[in-house]
Amino acid sequence: MPPIPPSQSSLSGTGQFPAADRETFAADELAIVLSHYDIGIIQSIAKYPRGSRKAPKLLITSDPGKFLLKRRARGKDDAAKVVFSHALQQFLAAKQFPLPHLIHTKADNNSMLQSQGAVYELFEYIPGQSYPQTLEATLDAGRILGLFHRLLETFQSDYQPPAASYHNQPSIEHAFAAIPAATADLPSILRFLHQTYLDAAAHVESAGISTWPKQYVHADWHPGNMLFRDNRVVAVIDYDSARLLPRILDIANGALQFSMIAPDDRPQNWPDYVDESRFKRFIRGYDQLRLLSDAEIHVMPGLMIQALIAESVLPIAISGSFGRIDGLPFLQMVQRKALWLTQSGQKLIDLLAV
Repeated sequence: MPPIPPSQSSLSGTGQFPAADRETFAADELAIVLSHYDIGIIQSIAKYPRGSRKAPKLLITSDPGKFLLKRRARGKDDAAKVVFSHALQQFLAAKQFPLPHLIHTKADNNSMLQSQGAVYELFEYIPGQSYPQTLEATLDAGRILGLFHRLLETFQSDYQPPAASYHNQPSIEHAFAAIPAATADLPSILRFLHQTYLDAAAHVESAGISTWPKQYVHADWHPGNMLFRDNRVVAVIDYDSARLLPRILDIANGALQFSMIAPDDRPQNWPDYVDESRFKRFIRGYDQLRLLSDAEIHVMPGLMIQALIAESVLPIAISGSFGRIDGLPFLQMVQRKALWLTQSGQKLIDLLAV
């Protein structure tokens, strides 16, 4: 899941969009929702145009401080899933993991407000900057992922989260078939990506990943889901994708995300290679908390290839574009990067042995 420039999204989330494209709060809706919280006298309310355009957010400043109010998007508001996500977040918060704390309603002390057929969440607001792309910040992103995995080894839940991932994803077949052949170049690109994905999945399966232990993972570990200050992670957000998987799927995706180079919003300008220094630093950060096995290291390139392809093809199959980038140039970039990863997989493995 390669990152894309700050003005847009990472592969698995959405970035900033024009106001006309975003859902908003109605005045009466906002008054009703805020009446359920005890946050003092409100000084200001401002739009917060980040994340999914279908999930409106507001930055609220009041006497105690700043808060972020969110209405969950339709399809992301299943109560059981929200309860699971909140339980996981509160478990991590109790362990001092860096994340925005949920604010509970004043009447029933609930972390989720269900009102008028919608689900709302209120979080403390944590100031920070986007990923600065430094080696120090990359190391810390890997370290915090290791901490995340270590803390959740003892987390338990009766809720059964989804088990699907970007690895060996059955829906990828339908996604490739759903992309229209808009140009003469596209069919050959899709054939290459499809076969490359299948080859990578088969290689990883042959290593026995389906038998490896599973644990709760974030499943969306990318720069857009964390805030930094002074090259340190001060907050990790978006736990909606958390599920039970072999931890290496989280690690490989994170290694891909934090080592990709996207200098602007024109994918034709993106280099084929990943930043090897950031790739190595991310894994070294993780190793400070949880050492990777040789078996995990050897499947990492195959998982990175699958993450790159699956998280690009699936949204393009739905909308014909990736965020605000047209599908064809984006897939051309993905083809170049997938080829580089295929040819350089052993080099990446060797980097981690040094």
